[in-house]
Amino acid sequence: MVQMNDMLAPPPVRLPQDPAQGADATLTATALTHPDSPLVWAVRAEAALESATTDEEKLQAYAFARTGYHRSLDRLRANGWKGWGPVPYSHEPNRGVLRAIAALALAAKLIGETNEYDRCRQMLSDADPEAVAILLDK
Repeated sequence: MVQMNDMLAPPPVRLPQDPAQGADATLTATALTHPDSPLVWAVRAEAALESATTDEEKLQAYAFARTGYHRSLDRLRANGWKGWGPVPYSHEPNRGVLRAIAALALAAKLIGETNEYDRCRQMLSDADPEAVAILLDK
């Protein structure tokens, strides 16, 4: 496959290590210590999505995912992202952000918010199409 380079595209974002990297992101104490961590919220949302059976649990999963999404936007913007451009999944510190975006897509789908699912899926695809295959199309 021939890859075209967009000369106007910004360089790929390579985030620094997530503040909670190396900590147990499933622990409430980690979330309280690192509330700015997209990874913490992505992990909590993924766990909530796996076990959600009631409407209340689905809403809780959505809330975790929504928090992770906003923390991800904050982190991206603080590191030079202007609202578009590549965020490679292959760069490990980017994965918490990409997982949080994917978690919001899945949580939105779970509560019937198809427009938000489509928007998040497109955002993830724009960041790195490989991330869609890994995080959403599994």
